[in-house]
Amino acid sequence: MPKRVDHEERRAQIAEALIRVAGRRGLHAVGMRDVAAEAGVSLRLVQYYFETKEKLLFYGLQHLTDRFTARVGARLAAAGPHPGPRTTIEALLLASLPTDEESRTFHLLYSSYALLAVTDEALAAQPFIDKPDAAEDALTGLLCQAQDAGAADPGVDARTEAISLLAMTATMGTSILVGQRTPESAVAVIHHHLDRIFTPPGRPDSRMTG
Repeated sequence: MPKRVDHEERRAQIAEALIRVAGRRGLHAVGMRDVAAEAGVSLRLVQYYFETKEKLLFYGLQHLTDRFTARVGARLAAAGPHPGPRTTIEALLLASLPTDEESRTFHLLYSSYALLAVTDEALAAQPFIDKPDAAEDALTGLLCQAQDAGAADPGVDARTEAISLLAMTATMGTSILVGQRTPESAVAVIHHHLDRIFTPPGRPDSRMTG
């Protein structure tokens, strides 16, 4: 009896090969033939599952995002059963900094995909932008939740702060990749801005005591 093929497992195998090759050579230099060789399968099989390079790249990005989500989940699990808004935001931001091989690959490929999509119409047609929007919405919701609970400065605009935190973290991630700053200094900057936004327990609102 022939072995049953798990198509999702095969897709994941090919996506992992894409991530490995792109992590070594850069996303722009990767072709479907390179991915097939890395995965140990035929080019025809890669084309069967993904048809075009753009679809392969987008699936690889989704796969990478799933791995990132798992990293965030592991950080939150380590924080305990009720991590709260600040801890959740820290987990999201710190997991995206390139501090090890996994997060370095995530930052490098995610940034590369965004840049390629600027000039590649077929790549731009893929729903890449949904993910950054989702992160912005998630951080905004967490900041609003903290404000409602009296744990964050009620005077800040949650949406603006969410945009700022994500943009700042992405930029510092690139500066880590090129050796401009250390991961430790980037983490310190993130903590500085979170300290500014979040009201420590027991500290009264300055507007109530001024």
